[in-house]
Amino acid sequence: MKREIFCLVLVGTFFMLCFFVGAQQPQKIPRIGFLTNNSSTGLGAADEAFRQGLRSLGYVEGKSLVTEYRYGEGKIGRLAEMAAELVRLKVDVIVTGGPTSTRTAKQATSTIPIVMASDPDPIANGFVASLARPGGNITGLATLSPELSGKRLELLKEILPKLSRVAVLGTSTSPGTAQELKEAELAAAALGVKLQYLNVLDPKDIEAGFRAASKERTDAVLMLNSAILLSQRTQLTDLAVKTRLPAIYPWPEFVEDGGLMTYGVSIIDLHRRAATYVDKILKGANPADLPVEQPKKFEFIINLKAAKQIGLTIPPNVLARADRVIR
Repeated sequence: MKREIFCLVLVGTFFMLCFFVGAQQPQKIPRIGFLTNNSSTGLGAADEAFRQGLRSLGYVEGKSLVTEYRYGEGKIGRLAEMAAELVRLKVDVIVTGGPTSTRTAKQATSTIPIVMASDPDPIANGFVASLARPGGNITGLATLSPELSGKRLELLKEILPKLSRVAVLGTSTSPGTAQELKEAELAAAALGVKLQYLNVLDPKDIEAGFRAASKERTDAVLMLNSAILLSQRTQLTDLAVKTRLPAIYPWPEFVEDGGLMTYGVSIIDLHRRAATYVDKILKGANPADLPVEQPKKFEFIINLKAAKQIGLTIPPNVLARADRVIR
């Protein structure tokens, strides 16, 4: 009997020790990587929206989650190094800010889940097999809105009824540029407008592009999606004022920094929604089975300060349709 009691006490003590040791083990804090080809200030509001999205889901930075932010500043080589670094850190998820960073992350890993905060066409870019069933380690949100370049051209025509020539600034190496330009050309033909495409492969091309636009007596500027252009938005908006050229941009950040107009998908909304993908994956979901979502929110913003600087009056009917007016 004493032997049996002793054995029971011994077994009980063993289990108590195991429980105590297990309780003392620190819980692993998930680590995610945020990779973008933009500058550290290029997507400030979008970055904050992503953080807010995580907070709304109960994550506390430094306590229940650690985020490694990496900004390529428009340099592809630097972006590749950063992607490799995130893989070495063994992050649980990589969130990408655009197609260039998504492709770089894809080349760096085929096992770590990748969440696209935005992509113009993830199927055409080869990131997913389909929107409903991505099939690999990549999922997230798609903009799928190349037709917006045509809509932006229509808005320029509305504020400038005599519009006849438009300079189009874009980056030929950016995914989606060819389709955006095609949509703009279709709209231009319908509106009787001629386009002058100016390829910006480096920030130094921007000023040369505006000189070329002025030389050709361009009436306005249409900006396409480009990480280079977004990272240099202050220079772009300043040059638009200096040359007195009305310009329409794809992102709200341009208008908030002094640009005239923007119409497009709400990147802030997309980044906020990207946090839900991170949450699902950290809770065990397989990115291959998480459908890619399409845009739900679009924004039309007008900056009346910028209009005044270039001596432009926005028609009341256009102004009434704006989601936000900066005065």
